[in-house]
Amino acid sequence: MKLPLLHAGALPAEHHDLRCEVREFLAEELTSGGFTPRCDSWLAGFDAQFSRRLGRRGWIGTTFPKEYGGAGADPTARFVIAEELLAAGAPVAAHWVADRQSGPSILRFGTETQRERYLPGIARGELFFAIGMSEPDAGSDLASVRTRAQRVDGGWVVTGTKVWTSHAHHAHHMLTLVRTSPADPARRHAGLSQFIVDLTASGVECNPIRLISGAHHFNQVVLTDVFVADDQVLGTIGDGWAQVTHELAYERSGPERILSTYPLLEAARPALSRTAEGRRLIGRLSAELWTLRAMSIAVTAELQAGRAPTVEAAMVKDLGTRFEQDLVHAVAEALAIEPDPEAHGTLAGILAGALLQAPGFTLRGGTNEILRGVVAKAVVGR
Repeated sequence: MKLPLLHAGALPAEHHDLRCEVREFLAEELTSGGFTPRCDSWLAGFDAQFSRRLGRRGWIGTTFPKEYGGAGADPTARFVIAEELLAAGAPVAAHWVADRQSGPSILRFGTETQRERYLPGIARGELFFAIGMSEPDAGSDLASVRTRAQRVDGGWVVTGTKVWTSHAHHAHHMLTLVRTSPADPARRHAGLSQFIVDLTASGVECNPIRLISGAHHFNQVVLTDVFVADDQVLGTIGDGWAQVTHELAYERSGPERILSTYPLLEAARPALSRTAEGRRLIGRLSAELWTLRAMSIAVTAELQAGRAPTVEAAMVKDLGTRFEQDLVHAVAEALAIEPDPEAHGTLAGILAGALLQAPGFTLRGGTNEILRGVVAKAVVGR
């Protein structure tokens, strides 16, 4: 596989061999029919067997310490692996949430028992997580969550509803933000905690939310008197807001916020290269991509240092997802081809998938309007 617009620049040279190894693996997978390239593969491309194949190569949970099944690698190694998988349009949705944020959150805030219980399965590509943050009446305002937990003997009873829980119908657990004490209007972020909810537990109901295309990866998860034992509390009761803020930095800043539609650019490149206008479009999109990539790498470095760069992550998500949408429409306009959802793996098929997925890019992970508010408040506060 040749990805001429994406190479090792701005990352440590020692990762060059890793990048080549991932590309060789992906080329073999494509040749053998292991997957068909598509846009938005980190959300729309669910393939548990593919995730397990990655796990056997040590390419999931790469940053986890070796005693928990990881490779003990630095975050830039994961960045290299992630961008190659995304650029190829590989089906990584099964393990993506667990590898990107749930695992790192358990590693940072979890108990030793929790690390031993969950991290090795995540690293093997066998244990999947969903995100339990957004709610029907809260949206991107997580301080308004209403899912509540009541203290009982040996644990908590949780009641509430979470939405946009990608692949919760496949996931084993959901890292869930709940209110463990009454809301205080003067301290809106107080009283929140995080629980690891078993999605097979009694009282858990998972209802599909289908896209206009009919595809199903979003869900509504209804929790009705679900018992969560004390040993399933993540971190400290009442510290949920600080913990989820750190988690959101992982969710909003990674290469998936700029590379969701890269497979379309790769598929369109030969046709675009035939005209001066097309070559100019490639140049513009490449320059924007490289700028956004540098921003994403900078946030990765901040996370590696143990900081939670909330504002910087919000900027990557806002600018990156708008870039992804622009790429789709710019390519469609430049080539004027008819999208064909049945033409899997072809330019027309990849374009059709990108057009269907693109409207959601700026909504998930916190709407861009909300994130621009986060940035603005930080700037004014300074």
